Amino acid sequence: MDSAWSPGEGASQVPLERLCLEWTSLPDHCIRPDTDDPDHDPEQEDPADPGFPAVTITDLASFAPAPATLTGEPHNLGVAGLPTNFIVDADVHTRDGELFGYPITARFTPASFTFDYGDTTTATTTTPGTTWENLHVPQFTPTDTSHVYAERGTYTATAETIYTAEIDLGTGWIPVPGTLTIPGPEQSIRIYEAHTALVAHTCNEDPTAPGCPTR
Repeated sequence: MDSAWSPGEGASQVPLERLCLEWTSLPDHCIRPDTDDPDHDPEQEDPADPGFPAVTITDLASFAPAPATLTGEPHNLGVAGLPTNFIVDADVHTRDGELFGYPITARFTPASFTFDYGDTTTATTTTPGTTWENLHVPQFTPTDTSHVYAERGTYTATAETIYTAEIDLGTGWIPVPGTLTIPGPEQSIRIYEAHTALVAHTCNEDPTAPGCPTR
């Protein structure tokens, strides 16, 4: 006699609650799914390894993205009274590594940005900014991240990128509570004044005319 028993061919169809998850050594004796538990929902089961410790945003410091660079258009220059357009080069950052002895993948997604324009003015946006060229608009068009400087001078602008994080233990992405703020490097922005003058000739015709590069 075999030590294990299983149903033979031609066994009749039975309801879910009578299906066997595992056959034992006793004839017609099996382990069945627990369909009587009203709180059991397979869809709600935690896909994470139950032995993995709870992760906080500070635990992921070694996986963090590099500081994002801030750029002012055009060419980190501007004109007093006209918009200077700012762009942060932050993007989604994914990195593999090990945490608490487990191999994981960490993913950081930019959620918001705080701009400090260097003239006591700040702004928080959900966009890193876009170049005028990509927006298909002329230079000095206002944007969600542009700023107007009132006076000429040299200003030190900065931007902080605020990230949300997720980890993957091989079973899917799991959100990590909290956010991670990464300050970016300083960017020097030089603002000029613009003056207009009524002239009789263009700079090509008269390079010494007011406003021409040779003046």
